[in-house]
Amino acid sequence: MSTYGNNIGANSDKRSSSGSSTAGSAAADLSHKASEYAAKASEQVSSMVEGAESTARAVADQARESGERVQEVAGNMKTAIDKSVRDQPMATLAVVAAVGFVMGALWKS
Repeated sequence: MSTYGNNIGANSDKRSSSGSSTAGSAAADLSHKASEYAAKASEQVSSMVEGAESTARAVADQARESGERVQEVAGNMKTAIDKSVRDQPMATLAVVAAVGFVMGALWKS
């Protein structure tokens, strides 16, 4: 009877060790897949950040160029207005009065 009892104990030890081995393997697989997904997510986030930085640089460059153009146009307008005031002061005054009137009417409504 004791041999039979020892055999049963040995069989249950084999099953429990193979069960824990399977569970350990499944846990390792799950851990590996989680690491892979985390790495992929990290790569995607890095890619999105790089894209956002690139877009921000492009927008900043365009804004800088636009600012330079606005300054150039403002300089040209100043030169044109100075010349107009010197050459035709009354006509310039009439244009300024008309622009002021229109702006006042738009502001009021």
